[in-house]
Amino acid sequence: MSEQTIALVTGANKGIGYEIAAALGGLGWRVGIGARDDQRREAAVAKLRAGGADAFGVPLDVTDDAGVTAAAALIDQQAGRLDVLVNNAGVTGGMPQEPTAVAPATVRVAVETNVIGVIRVTNAMLPLLRRSAAPRIVNMSSSVGSLTRQTDPHGETGPISAAYAASKTFLNAVTVQYAKELHDTPILINAACPGYTATDLNGFRGVRTPEQGAAIAVRLATLPDDGPTGGFFEDAGVVPW
Repeated sequence: MSEQTIALVTGANKGIGYEIAAALGGLGWRVGIGARDDQRREAAVAKLRAGGADAFGVPLDVTDDAGVTAAAALIDQQAGRLDVLVNNAGVTGGMPQEPTAVAPATVRVAVETNVIGVIRVTNAMLPLLRRSAAPRIVNMSSSVGSLTRQTDPHGETGPISAAYAASKTFLNAVTVQYAKELHDTPILINAACPGYTATDLNGFRGVRTPEQGAAIAVRLATLPDDGPTGGFFEDAGVVPW
């Protein structure tokens, strides 16, 4: 089995996910590029390899049970274990998202990818992560999922969002439950907020670059053995629940 650190980043063909993969590849890691679009995935792999990263493609739709199972089998075949999982794939769900106007289907789409997809991928990859000496899981969340910030009358938390923001609150809660269950293992699992990053998720209105947005995920992916677990972090430190 290779001594090289093995990582999987979901939704890694563009934006923050791509930059996370690039940064981990820059550390000398072998990085699986999880993405559902074949053409975009292979283009990302080619670009990363051209930049010197040891990247390989992983066909992965986080909403598809069979596809996620196949992705785990591929990583097992390619590397024999997994050291780091970054659950980055996410969607807004669509508009409108005011709670009085949102369609149940919109909420369902956001939760299916942003929460259930994370559970599906994490559970499929856990047998591989358990083979690692220092396994790490990073769930890409958002400060819009912070109930503390959402209820601050002076805070700026973006538009009202009964699907996307609520799905990130849900994801944070799930992250805590994983940490509670895995507390007696070497697996460290945390939620990360990339900040208001310019990506196609927000029509590129964000004020941070994807490289900046990726930094917190890289930090949590490289935590020492005595690092935190079950937390919610951004570049400036802990994000309040």
